Amino acid sequence: METLQRTANRGSLSTGGYEIDNSCKFERDNSEAILTLNQAAGNQKTWTFSAWIKRSRLSFDWDNIFGAGTAIIILNAEDDLIVELYNGTTYKLITNRKFRDTSAWYHLVVMLDTTQGTEANRVKIYVNGVQETSLSTATYPPQDATFPLGGQGSSTNWLQLGRFYSGARHFSGYMAEVHYLNGTAKQASDFGEYDADSGVWIPKEYTDGGYGTQGFYYKFDDSSNMGKDSSGEGHDANNLANITAANQATDTPTNNFCTFNALIPGAGTISEGATKFWNGVGNGWKAAVASMGAGTSGKWYAEFNFPTTAANNVLGQCPIDDPDLNRGEAGFAYYGSDTSLDESTGVYSNDGDRYVGGGAADYGTAYGTSDIMSIAIDMDNGKFYVAKNGTYFNSGDPTSGATGTGALDVRGATKAQSIGPAQYTTEAYMLCNYGGFTTISISSAASDENGYGTFEYAPPSGYYALCTKNLAEYG
Repeated sequence: METLQRTANRGSLSTGGYEIDNSCKFERDNSEAILTLNQAAGNQKTWTFSAWIKRSRLSFDWDNIFGAGTAIIILNAEDDLIVELYNGTTYKLITNRKFRDTSAWYHLVVMLDTTQGTEANRVKIYVNGVQETSLSTATYPPQDATFPLGGQGSSTNWLQLGRFYSGARHFSGYMAEVHYLNGTAKQASDFGEYDADSGVWIPKEYTDGGYGTQGFYYKFDDSSNMGKDSSGEGHDANNLANITAANQATDTPTNNFCTFNALIPGAGTISEGATKFWNGVGNGWKAAVASMGAGTSGKWYAEFNFPTTAANNVLGQCPIDDPDLNRGEAGFAYYGSDTSLDESTGVYSNDGDRYVGGGAADYGTAYGTSDIMSIAIDMDNGKFYVAKNGTYFNSGDPTSGATGTGALDVRGATKAQSIGPAQYTTEAYMLCNYGGFTTISISSAASDENGYGTFEYAPPSGYYALCTKNLAEYG
């Protein structure tokens, strides 16, 4: 049973009763972090850190999750998890496990308790409920070793979420349900549990206290104060480094949303919670592929924007495993270009023409940098619709069912589909909004009929955001 649970524990769907509504998006390029500086010394021997994380960029050197003074939790360039403790001497645990699933939420618990007589009990790492015992490096601190929060030559090495203590090497991704217990040692089962039906590791409410003089609980539910402490101790962060209301997301461990697939960057760079694609390699077609496929049933909705240039952009659909689009090669393909499988469709920005197998035909109108473009895909009937600022091309009616008024046919409709953008121009950006987070400017905050997603335009009746709760119900 343990093997089954370990392989299933992707942290992407909760079927239990405890819900997490919000997360915080962190981006290294923006130097985003949540800090508590120059406070009480706190307990220097014992603490517990628990958080759910979803990565959006991989293979950075020192991708910092959390630091308590110079005791830090990081991911390295090889995507190993490291717990490093420094008090003049360095002690370190490095996992053999790689953290490379950018479509899933991981639950991470690190417990420090140097009062323990057995050295292996002084630092423990849990991932999705299971203690990590396969370690490439394991040097434990001596009994009763102390790790000051603000020591080692700096008055600012206190509590830093998403940043290295020197002020650089930021985390890229999402964090949710973050607890720091200063003076209290806990384990993973205090914060999560196995779902009785699926065997998946899911969150549970933590109510045991023990936050001490420095501890906090970040729910990220107050967009006006993303460093608000919900532990009841009043330990709000006192420095929000480039963190604003715009960092609040609804992509969470209990409802995981689609993003761009950061494992298939298409020779570009994916950032901003895997919702922004930058073509930094030179002119040549590059497609951004979704991290979740619109299933072989159900109706799905998403929005896109091309803020850099109105020329040479495409919106479309293809099977999510289409080798023509997901190989990540510069200049290889765009939605609607694959002649080998003939399973994708694209709509071109320059004139609104639709492309299938590389061939064009009239369909819609040109779209530009300020336009918010929508895709509505009906997998029940194999129909595909594109809208410009809320108006569907070709007088399309996504609610017309099998009639498919104004629709394009879904190519390869027996397979789960990626819906997304492609573009040709070097230095250009593509933005997505699958509902959980976006940097597209949203003014209306429309949701689907289940209340999921935040969109500029309301999804058509019966269409839903691509997230695990909707996919479980309709996909």
